[in-house]
Amino acid sequence: MAGGDDLKLLGLWSSPFVLRVQLALSLKGLSYEYIEEEALVNKGELLLKYNPVHKKVPVLIHNGKPVCESRVILQYIDEAFAGIGPSLLPADPYERAVARFWAAYIDDTMLPVWNKSSMGKTEEEMAEGKKQSLATAGVLEGALRDCGKGKPFFGGDSAGYVDVVLGGLLGWVRASDELHGVKPFDPERTPLLAAWSERFGALEAVEPVVPDVSRLVEFGKMWKARLAAAAAGASN
Repeated sequence: MAGGDDLKLLGLWSSPFVLRVQLALSLKGLSYEYIEEEALVNKGELLLKYNPVHKKVPVLIHNGKPVCESRVILQYIDEAFAGIGPSLLPADPYERAVARFWAAYIDDTMLPVWNKSSMGKTEEEMAEGKKQSLATAGVLEGALRDCGKGKPFFGGDSAGYVDVVLGGLLGWVRASDELHGVKPFDPERTPLLAAWSERFGALEAVEPVVPDVSRLVEFGKMWKARLAAAAAGASN
């Protein structure tokens, strides 16, 4: 991989937000040191030092300077390493704005209802979450059709910013069916997204980076049990 700069990434293997950054670095061909953090339970010294505000991963450390928040990091990587590898964001200002809009939609609208569909407090809440998840996937299907203009990716002929933002969820998309009985990208309802997930996941820069699905399923079961135990303890 290219890159003479000192790059470190503080991460958590199961985090879709960390995976986004790993995907961007891999697509760019940048080498970096990965430092695993137990960010869900214990906040490490480096994490507290470099992200004292949110105390969350991912944190990219470039020549000793930290950059936090996954979407901010992706844009930073694209600008700081503009001459290396493919660009994530389009050159055209309007297309760049559209890409940022859909990336924000994924985080601000789609992810909350996905979480509700799998971790809602009641069966009714989870059922409503599943209904809303289908609706948001339909909206994103339209975005892929419009942004991609018949090409393989949101970014056109090659994977770009929105592909990486959504691609960070790829491992959990694959694990979701076994964990929750939900197919976020159903081939019948959202054929473009279903085909996109296969296509993006098979890229040479992507496939080795995405976490193993069986490991995510085990982690998901463990985390769900932990949340259930905490809720039961709080109600006693």
